[in-house]
Amino acid sequence: MPNAAEVNADGWLVGARQVLSPNHDARPEGTPVELLVIHNISLPPNQYGGPGIEQLFANALDPNEHPYYAGIAQLRVSAHFLIRRDGEVVQFVSCNDRAWHAGVSSWRGRERCNDFSLGVELEGCDTEPFTDAQYEALARVVEALQARYPLCDCQGHSDIAPDRKTDPGPCFDWPRFRRQWHAP
Repeated sequence: MPNAAEVNADGWLVGARQVLSPNHDARPEGTPVELLVIHNISLPPNQYGGPGIEQLFANALDPNEHPYYAGIAQLRVSAHFLIRRDGEVVQFVSCNDRAWHAGVSSWRGRERCNDFSLGVELEGCDTEPFTDAQYEALARVVEALQARYPLCDCQGHSDIAPDRKTDPGPCFDWPRFRRQWHAP
């Protein structure tokens, strides 16, 4: 992905690799995109670089490929973006659509965060630091998103679903990220 990035009118990040997910639908009419949600994911857990994440979001995860997959292969989930350990950006759902990433969630007293948020998955886990390449790619993605959408806040999945989720985890460098975030 080039140093500068942009999101086109159709909600696709120019230069990102696309792997289409069927796990999305339309946002409620007239609902602006105001929140960015940071997640982490690795499939199998704590292993990086394999096809598991993309297969999960495309409903193509083989439950027999790994013991962990048997318990999650039936899930119908997605995110707008995945940032791999090497900084590669993969987009699954147009930013104009509602990806199924937040689940039962609440932000500033509003339920159903999927309605008004964008989800970015970082390939990683709660117990290992993220890479410089991931922070650099995240900064480019955020800059492009802020140029197109009225984002006013960024939260971790653990912040909007604290009883259910721990990601992006204690190894996510929030001060570093906040230096990149340009609040309106």
